Formats: sequence, C-alpha cells, structure tokens
Amino acid sequence: MNGLCSYNQALEKTPANYVALSPLSFIKRAASVYADSTALIYGDISYTWAETYRRCRQLASVLKGYGISRGDTVSVMLPNVPAMYEAHFGVPMTGAVLNSINIRLDAEAVAFILSHSRTRLLLVDPEYAGVVEKALSMLESPAPIVINVADPSCGLEASIGDLEYEALLAEQSELAECTLPLDEWDAIALGYTSGTTGNPKGVVTHHRGAYLNAVSNVLSWGIASNVVYLWTLPMFHCNGWCFPWTLAAIGGTNICLRKVDPELILQLIKQHGVTHYCGAPIVHSMIADAASVQSSPIEHKVSGLIAGAAPPAAVLAKMERIGIELTHVYGLTETYGPATVCVKQDDWADRSLEERVRLNGRQGVTYPLQEEVVVLDPNTMQPVPADGKTVGEIMFRGNIVMKGYLRNEAATEEAFAGGWFHTGDLAVVHEDGYLKISDRSKDVIISGGENISSLEVEDVIQRHPDVELAAVVPLPDEKWGEVPAAFVQLCIGSELTEQELIEFCRQNMSRFKAPKKIIFERIPTTSTGKIQKFVLRQQLAQAQAS
Repeated sequence: MNGLCSYNQALEKTPANYVALSPLSFIKRAASVYADSTALIYGDISYTWAETYRRCRQLASVLKGYGISRGDTVSVMLPNVPAMYEAHFGVPMTGAVLNSINIRLDAEAVAFILSHSRTRLLLVDPEYAGVVEKALSMLESPAPIVINVADPSCGLEASIGDLEYEALLAEQSELAECTLPLDEWDAIALGYTSGTTGNPKGVVTHHRGAYLNAVSNVLSWGIASNVVYLWTLPMFHCNGWCFPWTLAAIGGTNICLRKVDPELILQLIKQHGVTHYCGAPIVHSMIADAASVQSSPIEHKVSGLIAGAAPPAAVLAKMERIGIELTHVYGLTETYGPATVCVKQDDWADRSLEERVRLNGRQGVTYPLQEEVVVLDPNTMQPVPADGKTVGEIMFRGNIVMKGYLRNEAATEEAFAGGWFHTGDLAVVHEDGYLKISDRSKDVIISGGENISSLEVEDVIQRHPDVELAAVVPLPDEKWGEVPAAFVQLCIGSELTEQELIEFCRQNMSRFKAPKKIIFERIPTTSTGKIQKFVLRQQLAQAQAS
C-alpha cells in the first residue's frame, strides 16, 4: 500500500510530463513538418499546411476581435469549402465550441439550434442565406454576429450584412496563438442529432475524444501520410467523422467538394490521385453507377468508408467490381462518428463475392481507441450470447463518447444509465464477435446518411386538418437505403390525396424528410392507444415481397 501511495502521490503531473490532448496539436505540427506540402485544394485554390495554419490563426484573431472566448458557441452553416475546414481549428483555438449546422435543415430547425446553443457568431454560405435570414427572424434572443463566406467560383457573394470572411482574414496582421485548452475535457464541438423527437439534442464532444478518434481513424484505416482525401462526406456530419483533424495529424491533402456530383468526383479522383473518401451508401452507389458508364477506369487504389443503415449488398458488390475497396463502419454523433469497424480478415479475400458482401455488411468490432462496444440485454445489462440470433442493444464505453447532451440532464442520465452509453440500436453478436444491427429501437429513419425523426414527420402530417392519426416507418429504397413511409388515418368524409399530403409535408419541413409513400388506412393500436408500428413494418415488408 505504501508503495502504491508513493507512485501515485510523489510523482505529480507537471508541464514537462502532462499536456492536454487536443487536435490543435496536429495542425501546429503539420505547419512545421509539412509546411510546403499541399494541405487543401478547392477548385483553382490551393493552400500549403503553413498557409492553412496561418489562415486558421487569422480566423481565431477575427473571432477574438468580436469577443469570442472560452465556452462561447460559434456556429457555421457551410458546405465543404476551405472556411469549413479552417473553422475546425480556428474556432477551438479561441476556446470556443464549434457547432456545424446541417445545411439541409429548414429555418425552424436552424432557429432552434441557434437559440438552444446560444450562438454568438455565425459563419454562413450565401447559398443558405434565405434559410438563415428566416431563422434569425424567429429568434427571441439577440441574433448572432453573421459573417458571410462568399464563394466567387460559384457566383455566390455576401448577402447578410456587410461582414465577409476573406476580407476579415486579410485584415489580421497579428495572428492568434494556437493555445491548447486548459483542460482536455473542455468542449470542442456541439452537434445536433434528430433523435426521436422533433427538437434535436445537442451532443457535446471534447478535445480529448476528438484527438483520440482522429488518431483512431488512422489506425483503423492504415492511412499513410501521402493520403489524398476527397470530402464527399459533409463536415457537418459529426465534424466529418473527425477527419478534418485526422488529415492534419498525418499531413495529408484535403480535396474540398461543395456538392456530391458523381461525375466530378470521378474526375477529381483521377486528377488528384484521390486515395480515400467517406460517405453514406447512396454516395458510393452514385459513384459506382457513374463509373460503370465511363470508358476510362480508375487505375489506382481507392478506399472508401461506408456507413449509415446496413449497406445494401448491391452497393458493396458494385464498388468491388470497379476497384474501390469499401470498409463498413458504424457510429453515432454521440461517439464522434465511427465507433466500430468491420475489420477484414485475411481469409475473407478467398471467399465468394456473395460471402464477402455478407461479412463486410456487418457493423464489426470496436474502433481502435474506443474502449469497448458490447451488445447487452437492456433489462438485465448482461451480454447476449454470440449466437447471431439473440438480440440486445449496442452500448459503448470509453474516451470517445460524448460529454452529454447540452442543457438536457434527463436525456444524458438516460443515455448513460448503468455506466454505458445506450445507442438504442438493436443487434446480434456473431460467433466471431462481430456485431450486426438487426433493428433500431429509436424511431429514426436513416435516408442517404441523413437522420429523419419519424415523430417529427408524424407531427407535421397530423397538422393537416383532414388527418386523424399518422404513423411513419422506414420503407426500403434502392437509392437512399430507406425513406419515410406514412400510414395515415383520415377524418371521416375526407378526400385528401396522397400527392396533396406529400406536398403539404414538403411545405412544412425540409423536403428530404417528407414521406415518399402514403398509405391511407385505419392504423392498428393497442388497448391503450399505442400505435403498433411493428405491424405496419410487417405490412410494408409483405407488400415489398409480393
């Protein structure tokens, strides 16, 4: 016991032997080690790592000039352009928290996020100015400072106020220092997830987790320093799965892409020798379809990460045929993006295509630096047997799990009950220890990589005066993975049509959330009035099979 005390008490943390973990360390090193190497390319624009580091410090100076400091929220509504990448370093350099807003959200959702996050300053692309202006008009609290990020290459100029990103950066002759956080537990980012209710929950992540998952990406994918990474994945999704920080850690090259355009993606892959990219199944499918009609094949190795709902077998097969190697990952906003990976075993290469597709379609095993992933019986909190049949809930524990939900103690306590993070996703464990999702207990539909709350869609449908009751469930879709389908019980005498109700939904929510199919019939409920969604899912499955 005395020996233990001497180890733990006599030898203390000092500046010489302890530094807070933060991905800010990565860009500081990249600017020194890879100073003249290309860090970022966007169209005709190209920056070295030294230039990118300088621009991030200029951004931090701009923010400090507006009084932004530790604990403040800086929100961005940007596509994958240089400013979006720079915000991942410039914002935390001030001690502030980066909140990347989904660019597909409607004004009401954006207004909620700006208000709930108490955003002090907002960077916005002119393409989303209309939505942002409407959102700002809904705020009861003081509106944030708005800085326009113009994109002359697309003819998009500043449109909200007179503050412009590049002009403000150019004014900064004194560069802010790249100071590590006082505490690695300090928040680095805030990301909103749709969850199971209309109002999203604010997921708070910290510097330590961002640092570890950025490194975990390198270890999991075996990424070399000469990586050329194409930004097909939106950086607003879980901070681009931590890849902005990953690329800085290894001094790789970022190829920015404003929108997913399969022909342009193939052009950039060949032009810049792209080696890696990430995306939802729909993105990979679009790339494969575009490649299949082109005369010139991709002649170098390309690796892709695929996530979302379990990837359709057809997508995995198509990508293999055109020479792009996909690796399946699974995670949530609450786990900084990827938290499990379907690690390929050596003997899988000798299996048939059908067998490889089956093996690679699983969610896999824990990410390298995530401590643990298990499938537990949510009632007993005991592990389910590895029989590929017994269903339990996927739960995580480790340093790469969120701090909690912003200003939502009840949801945080529920999520961490029993010392584990409860995902709400149901899965089985196969004999080799690999996980396979079997269902979701949360009523979230994952369409093209986007989370859609079924309850939110139901709420909008039920606003229509002719609707008595509505239930939304996922409908399998070859292109998007799954889309919302609505069962609707109409008021007596109503002659409302399917197209009229779909149009009503499109006018009252983001278009991608609107149901793609509506079935008018009496909705089955229990004796207590609870909708029996499992019956509706079975009904859809039977209709699809017939």
